[in-house]
Amino acid sequence: MEKNFKITIEYDGTNYHGWQRQKKDKTIQEEIEKALFRITGQKITLTGSGRTDSGVHALSQVANFKLKTDLTANIFLKALNSILKDDIIIKKCEEVSLSFHARFDAKNKTYHYFILNGKLPRAIGRMYHWHICHPLDINNMNLAASYLVGEHDFAAFEGAGSPRAHTVRRIFMAEFVKGNDGMIIFKIQASGFLRFMVRNIVGTLKDVGSEKITPDKFKEILLSKNRKNAGPTAPPQGLFLVHVCY
Repeated sequence: MEKNFKITIEYDGTNYHGWQRQKKDKTIQEEIEKALFRITGQKITLTGSGRTDSGVHALSQVANFKLKTDLTANIFLKALNSILKDDIIIKKCEEVSLSFHARFDAKNKTYHYFILNGKLPRAIGRMYHWHICHPLDINNMNLAASYLVGEHDFAAFEGAGSPRAHTVRRIFMAEFVKGNDGMIIFKIQASGFLRFMVRNIVGTLKDVGSEKITPDKFKEILLSKNRKNAGPTAPPQGLFLVHVCY
């Protein structure tokens, strides 16, 4: 009997070239599919909720796979975690209806981006944030971020090669909050994201915080729909896929 399994995955993306399987480079999807082949002897294609870029992390990526098997979700959970390397963990495995699709059924996604704002970098944890030594104006960054909320054309923050039919997305929340010991966290929730979209937004908001551009200029960049007007792409290691809502 065919079954459909939904898995929730946590991974450290440092040593991987993103989520999606590639011809030469090591990816998260490929590692899990190889583990599934060892368990079942079947070539299984994993469907993810979406891509994460090279070096980006996930606390709760979601994927599903279908196959004919007598194995239970609990057996898959234990078997996968016994095979996968320590930087990929299956947090949950559950049998779901055959109609469930990890990508098409997702209602929204939440990403967090971590910035360490202080004079000194850190040796421990350096692969999980972007270190910016000069002070950032969080109030102006939040004012600029507020212009993102709602439905807009995000072509100004789209990376080259973005797989999309259009560049319109709906943002439900975008804000900076202060963490501990100089950490600043950018939280953003949307119906979907273009390639590099969060990192391009963060890079441009960093320019606002550094007083290179004003919040009103940020709004102009958004409305321009032109990537050339936006700021640099923030490095990948500060970005985490935190939650996928169904």
